[in-house]
Amino acid sequence: MNSQVTRIRRGQVTKKYRTVKNFKSFVMMVLLLTVSSHVWASHPLITDDSGTQGKGKFQLEVNGQYDSDKETDAGTTVRTTGGQLGGALSYGLIDTADVILGVPYQWVRVRTDGIVDSRERGVSDTTLEVKWRFYEKSGASFALKPGVSLPTGNDEKGLGSGKVGYSVFFISSWDANPWELHINLGYRRNENTVDVDEVKDIWHASMAAAYKVVDDLKVVANIGVERNPNKASDRDPAFALGGIIYAVNENFDVDFGVKAGLNRAETDYSFLAGTAFRF
Repeated sequence: MNSQVTRIRRGQVTKKYRTVKNFKSFVMMVLLLTVSSHVWASHPLITDDSGTQGKGKFQLEVNGQYDSDKETDAGTTVRTTGGQLGGALSYGLIDTADVILGVPYQWVRVRTDGIVDSRERGVSDTTLEVKWRFYEKSGASFALKPGVSLPTGNDEKGLGSGKVGYSVFFISSWDANPWELHINLGYRRNENTVDVDEVKDIWHASMAAAYKVVDDLKVVANIGVERNPNKASDRDPAFALGGIIYAVNENFDVDFGVKAGLNRAETDYSFLAGTAFRF
């Protein structure tokens, strides 16, 4: 889910619907797990792998996502649609370490009982991360991925946090051709100016698998859960995802995926598509 979309929804409650503010605050948390807490993994996966680019090599990713969610409570229906288009540039500092810069552009529309309640779009917060693979043997590898989120988005419109945040992820990968398995355990510090009452310490756990059908085509699956920053909710958003990655050639991939929420705290569904170009 997407924390910036959450903040847009929180900051744009109209006077007509002030009486259902508590319900809308819950709905605003629906798009929190996603991809915005750190730069994309091997898209469309949320779970990252331990792979790096190699010294002096680049990878440019351009990815898009469309989200849709609907919640009803006390006779009020809130429907949120939105998306993200962004780029991530990775550079191999050494063979086992990359630096990754991500810049997303986001948009969101919130409708309450069919009436447009808010609509925002713009550049969101920039992320800067380093992935370091510190162990590799017999198909198993482990990496650390610390990162920082820079408040480049407009927090008054809900497009940014308004504060610097940080995160760290532990990544484990196993390669047993034609199968791959990846597990992520992560922590993100949720600093923002929009809702100071949110939970600050957010944990993340997810697992992904990939199967090489033929040399150029992989099918992928992903499940995960993340702590809900909404203190009023007793559910942590959980998701399941399926997709494909097709290698057009050695240096160019395209992908497509569908992500579905496993509980009410997660976005109902998302469609993901992207490209990766290595040079």
